[in-house]
Amino acid sequence: MAKTGHSPFSRLVLLGAPGSGKGTQAARLAIELGVPAISTGEMLREAVAAGTELGGRVEAILESGALVDDETMAEVVAARLEQEDAAGGYLLDGYPRTLKQAAALESILAAQGNELDAVLFIDVPEAELVRRALARQRADDNEETIRKRLAVYREKTEPLVGHYREHGLLREIDGYRTIDEVSAAILGVLRSAA
Repeated sequence: MAKTGHSPFSRLVLLGAPGSGKGTQAARLAIELGVPAISTGEMLREAVAAGTELGGRVEAILESGALVDDETMAEVVAARLEQEDAAGGYLLDGYPRTLKQAAALESILAAQGNELDAVLFIDVPEAELVRRALARQRADDNEETIRKRLAVYREKTEPLVGHYREHGLLREIDGYRTIDEVSAAILGVLRSAA
C-alpha cells in the first residue's frame, strides 16, 4: 500500500489494552502507509528535547514523577501534529487514553481543519493479555500488577471503544493472532474501507 498523497485513512488512532501489540503494529503500519507512528512517550521526549517553554513544563512534570495533566498533554499533541512530517497523516499510539482526551483531540484536529479517519481497536482476550505480559517477564510484571493495569485500562480507556463506535470511526481487529496476521487484518480493513 504505497503512500500517494493523502490516502483515505492516514489520520489514525490505535486503541488496545497493554499487551495487545499496538506499538508493534504502529511501527509496521507507519512504514506501510508512509506516515509517522507517534507514541505518547515519544511526544513527551521530543517536547523536552525541543527546549521550548512547553518542553520545560513537561520536563518539570516528568522529573517530579507526576503524570502529565490533560491540558499539557493536549498542548504537546497539538504541537506534534503541526510538525511537517505529520502533514500527510499519522498513527497515534497511546493518545487519547480517556474520553476527556478524546474531546481534546477532536478540538485540536478541528482547529487544524482535520478530523480522524479511523480508530483501529486491536482486541485481545484478557487471559491472552496476561499471558503475553508474563511472557515478557519485566521486573514489575506479576499477575496481580498486570491485572491492575488492565483494570485501569478498562475503566479509563475502554470507554473510547464505544465512543468511537458511535461516531462510526471504530474498526475492530482480532488481535488474538500472529503479528503478521494482525498486520494483514489491519491493512485489509483499511483497504476495504478506502
